[in-house]
Amino acid sequence: MDIIKDLQYRELLQAVTDERLSEHLAANRVVFYLGADPSDSSLHVGHLVPYMIAKRLAAAGHKPIMVIGGGTGLIGDPSGRESERKLLTLEETMENARSLAGQVERIIPEAEIVNNYDWLKNYDMVTFLRDVGKHFNINTMMAKDSVRNRLESGISFTEFSYQIIQAIDFHELFVQKGCTLQIGGGDQWGNITAGLDYIRRREGADKGVYGLVAPLVTKKDGTKFGKTGTDTVWLDPERTSPYAFYQYWINLDDDEALIRLRQFTSLSREEIEEIADNMAESPHLRHAQKRLAAEVTLLVHGKEGLAVAERITEALFGGDITRLSAREIAMGLENVPHAETSEAIPLVDALVETGLAPSKREARTLIKQNAVSVNGEKNTDTEALLEREEAIEGVYHVLRRGKKHYGLLRHVR
Repeated sequence: MDIIKDLQYRELLQAVTDERLSEHLAANRVVFYLGADPSDSSLHVGHLVPYMIAKRLAAAGHKPIMVIGGGTGLIGDPSGRESERKLLTLEETMENARSLAGQVERIIPEAEIVNNYDWLKNYDMVTFLRDVGKHFNINTMMAKDSVRNRLESGISFTEFSYQIIQAIDFHELFVQKGCTLQIGGGDQWGNITAGLDYIRRREGADKGVYGLVAPLVTKKDGTKFGKTGTDTVWLDPERTSPYAFYQYWINLDDDEALIRLRQFTSLSREEIEEIADNMAESPHLRHAQKRLAAEVTLLVHGKEGLAVAERITEALFGGDITRLSAREIAMGLENVPHAETSEAIPLVDALVETGLAPSKREARTLIKQNAVSVNGEKNTDTEALLEREEAIEGVYHVLRRGKKHYGLLRHVR
């Protein structure tokens, strides 16, 4: 398999620094790396693009190294930003680094994970300026997009030096581990080429080192991929639950779902084309969305996370709500109107407090019309009382008006 052509088919390739990369990959077991700066405690789905490239390379027999930027995270990457990043403490950076490492291990289990703080912490100022800084031309550094785009608004020397720090990473991995390829998002082009130049200046102009960048993935309207409304779709299950993560992919439109199948799964071209044919024949069955949601949720949250997401989905869209645990109910209904009570409450009042009815009068009408369900069962009793003893796990009453409108009543002590 020609990996470069495969990446082009999957719309995962923006550019390479040398057209001979394809030959290099075909002839060698290449050690490559990609990095993540721990500026946050979690990656989000927009970060997944270079990781999918890494998975393709690993599947072809190449060796991945994941650099968690404990050192570069203390500096701040100016790429793609209009203002300075907030500087984190060493403790915050290391805690974030541990969280990211756990996520990477699930996505790319073959990867060797290293933290660049382990070597960057050893540089003193004189060594940095004399042995590293002399290899970097200020005019070249100023021409990098990540710097040039910030000149008007201002950029600190700290962030200006970021490309040098990342170049040190590539050189360190080249010398210590034989790494000859760095991959990243398109906004990393300047940082990657800085590393190539630095290696050649230090080790010889004939050294075969390469860079590969992925395109910035956006939705059809041009907005950032991985956003739903104002919310980011995180890989951390505490910030975006496996159910919400699964639903993000399920709710993509048909055209986008087919594109994302190529980008975010390891399905073969034949499998993807078969799914596309099925979509054309029966689009209402959402073949692409269901397969995509299952594959990516499995990748990020594992078998248990996928099972939870599918169980909640089945229960909320026609199954038995009582099969769900209180935790799963909270996960599946986190975005519906909530109400709390410390004592028994009339169903009529609960409908009003959760916003399922505008008034008690309307609530009684809905109940009489057989339009209200409580924990999956129709309820036509206008005098019904919702008590803790009848709540799921003594915590939740799930209210539903019609087929789609949910409310959640939580019993608190």
